[in-house]
Amino acid sequence: MRLSADQLPAALARTLAGIYLVSGDEPLLVGEAADAIRAAARAAGYADRSVFFIDRSFAWDELHHASRSLSLFAGKRLFELRMPSGKPDKGAPLLAELAEQPPPDVVCLVVTDKLDKKAGDAPWVRAVEKHGVWLPIWPVDTGALPAWLRARARQLHAEIEPAAAQLIADRVEGNLLAAKQELEKLSLLAGSEAISADLVLRSVGDSARYDVFQLAEAAAAGDAARALRVLLGLKSEGVEPTLILWALVRELRGLWQARERDRLRSQVRGSGWNLAAAPSAQALSRLKKLPLARLLRQAGHADRVIKGLATGDAWSALTGLTGALAGALQATPESGRVAI
Repeated sequence: MRLSADQLPAALARTLAGIYLVSGDEPLLVGEAADAIRAAARAAGYADRSVFFIDRSFAWDELHHASRSLSLFAGKRLFELRMPSGKPDKGAPLLAELAEQPPPDVVCLVVTDKLDKKAGDAPWVRAVEKHGVWLPIWPVDTGALPAWLRARARQLHAEIEPAAAQLIADRVEGNLLAAKQELEKLSLLAGSEAISADLVLRSVGDSARYDVFQLAEAAAAGDAARALRVLLGLKSEGVEPTLILWALVRELRGLWQARERDRLRSQVRGSGWNLAAAPSAQALSRLKKLPLARLLRQAGHADRVIKGLATGDAWSALTGLTGALAGALQATPESGRVAI
């Protein structure tokens, strides 16, 4: 049968198959699936584990003899085949045989990279799917990564705010291992509280001499010299451009909401309040002079540059946005820096 990673735990709880094929290019998810199979095998008494590294020089007779011989140390054995290419070549008939006629008291685990359509249609793969279990592991799409992080947080008995999950997703750029490590660290820092976007930013700022909040606050207050100095410091310390843009947009949202409340004579907080900063008195004093719509469009352009969706240099885009917010550089449509 073919299963997804989410279906694997329930399947392992019911029974062990004679052979498992785990394929995919996402190291974290592939590793976790293989770990779950190994753990289930150990719990069922498969204590003798043999690992075979499959390459072009591999002697398939070695695996054939091992599958037909009795173990000297344990009655039940786990054979693990690490085959990155996913192409066993002359060993394909043996793998099909292991799937169709599994040796008694043997569980076989085959771990490969992603199998393309042609490789997935190979007879030995079809045999595994028919008689055992095939787990094709797919990467988590960028759009689905925040939801994946929230599910991971629940496994850690932690909560994470949507804005924090989105910020982590932007930072790790699809690297699930980095996302997992970041989440584990933040869950410890948060303790019994929910993981917030502020905590995500502070966890970076704790090790930096400058922090992104200082940058955003100085720019919003009109202190261009300090804002650009902090931006240069953040760049020298290796802070990701995504974090800096997040803080600037957070400040812009706070200013926008403050202006709308003033215009509408309302103190009701909008649905995006958790994504916005509380502007300082100095920033509020500049509110009527700031071209917020244009600045938000400029921030959108900077975001596309950072993600490689638009031409340009990320740090130049951030410098332009910081200077524009601080009043030192007001971009215009004629300047070519803002796409209207």
